[in-house]
Amino acid sequence: MTDLKNIRNFSIVAHIDHGKSTLADRLIQLTGTVAERDMKAQMLDSMDIERERGITIKANSVRIEYPAQDGQTYILNLIDTPGHVDFAYEVSRSMRAVEGSLLVVDATQGVEAQTLANVYQAIDADHEIVPVLNKIDLPASEPEQVKANIEDVIGIDASESIEISAKTGLGIPDVLEAIVKRLPAPTGDRDKPLKAMLVDSWYDSYLGVVVLIRVMDGVIKKGDKIKMMKTGAAYGVDKLSVLKPQMVDIAELGPGEIGIFTASIKQVRDTKVGDTITHEKKPCAEALPGFKPSIPVVFCGLFPVDAADFEDLRTAIEKLSLNDASFSSEMETSAALGFGFRCGFLGLLHLEVIRDRLEREYDIDLITTAPSVIYKLHMKDGSVEDLHNPADMPDLTYVDHIEEPRIKATIMVPDDYLGDVLKLCQDRRGIQMDLTYAGSRAMVVYDLPLNEVVFDFYDRLKSVTKGYASFDYQMIGYREDNLVKMQILVNDEPVDALSTMVHRERAESRGRAMCEKLKDLIPRHMFKIPIQAAIGGKVIARETLAALRKDVTAKCYGGDATRKKKLLEKQKAGKKKMRQFGKVEIPQEAFINALKMDD
Repeated sequence: MTDLKNIRNFSIVAHIDHGKSTLADRLIQLTGTVAERDMKAQMLDSMDIERERGITIKANSVRIEYPAQDGQTYILNLIDTPGHVDFAYEVSRSMRAVEGSLLVVDATQGVEAQTLANVYQAIDADHEIVPVLNKIDLPASEPEQVKANIEDVIGIDASESIEISAKTGLGIPDVLEAIVKRLPAPTGDRDKPLKAMLVDSWYDSYLGVVVLIRVMDGVIKKGDKIKMMKTGAAYGVDKLSVLKPQMVDIAELGPGEIGIFTASIKQVRDTKVGDTITHEKKPCAEALPGFKPSIPVVFCGLFPVDAADFEDLRTAIEKLSLNDASFSSEMETSAALGFGFRCGFLGLLHLEVIRDRLEREYDIDLITTAPSVIYKLHMKDGSVEDLHNPADMPDLTYVDHIEEPRIKATIMVPDDYLGDVLKLCQDRRGIQMDLTYAGSRAMVVYDLPLNEVVFDFYDRLKSVTKGYASFDYQMIGYREDNLVKMQILVNDEPVDALSTMVHRERAESRGRAMCEKLKDLIPRHMFKIPIQAAIGGKVIARETLAALRKDVTAKCYGGDATRKKKLLEKQKAGKKKMRQFGKVEIPQEAFINALKMDD
């Protein structure tokens, strides 16, 4: 049984690549939580894809025991959170389970857009925040300037910031002391009925569903009968553990503690994140306020390259959605691609990560259709419909107007690249809302249409600013605009996987670019193939793929010219017939490359 005043629960928040996971490694190493021989970099990033890309995707927790300078041993529960905008949902969840945050800022770069977004989530959750300046060992570090930057941009006192280098281990003992001295201890009453918050859950093939909880009041013991308040389901606790990255079994979890339990739960769907867990016989009076459910922002179709893999894909998607509550999917069929799934993601990085995991962990080759967003169709009879897939667009005579989702984008960019960023946002139909300065960096706030952002906005932003800009966004609602559905016709047949929603003024240039691209990607056939972009019945762009010509006169040596003419006429008639009945084979690579839009 641990005394409440000796527990500290905290998370580490920062922008991507400012060194959160490395700092977590040093804290684990310095306190001897993991034996030296088992230490590896990014200790808490367990997925291959996290280690490869060097990003954190799932928030992970670890329990550290720290003998402080005041002679007492403290239990520190650390939750390492992702820094990427697509995984902000993971961050907001982790924030509710802890009382304080370490704000890690790179001393060479200063405050970035994601730092802001994550810190605001910590402030919303009423956290005590300790600023930590990392990478102090680099010659380019400017601690004093960055402290001023933190005070200007975020508005929290940075005079007592701790200067560290997570790579070399400099200043790490100061961080541990600051956690103990400056962060508050959790509150809770051991004698009240059990009230615990479900922070996360994942599937383990040996143990079934593993549930990460934070106990607010009461005690949970092995063998207890517990109940989920949202779903009303009851279970018996089989195993209680704490994570010291590896599971270590314990007898009970008291107030303020973070741990995991298993209870022969079969499906992760039965464990709703943010649910309240209590005893079946002696429940608590009211549930904790849950989390807002995550709302998918970007949709795209996932299809197996080989139609025979469809069942494998279904199984893989089911298993993945067990571990990732923010990923949604439903079945769909397409004339060009066969059976597949329409999936919803929190953003483009989330989409890439899921696709990589499907291809890697389950060994399935996938085709991904163009990412699209949800449009709202206001019909003439007054009803409103959601449009997920441009291919399902109803007849325009029934549609009054179309609304598209808009986002508020915050971009932090060094002064030198400001012009390029403003031009990029204007080109994407953005409306400027704000422009302020913090030192030599500008903070631009734009109202942008989401469908212009999901394609390749992030890549373009990185390339025009040489990688110095940082970008963060949030949804702000829907607005009407002049949108049309553009179809691609190959040999007069519409290809549904390539239809997209575009703004009417952009349609022609987008259509022309698509046709030119397909002309290079589709292999030539024995007959000529027209490739067209059309809006409704009107063709707005066209390219023609020339026919392959077989030399039918090769066997004629000299002699009368009419023999050759006769053979050529015969070939011409054959081609005409082929052109009528011929089927154009579009290879998979052509789909994938055509959907990567470049300007």
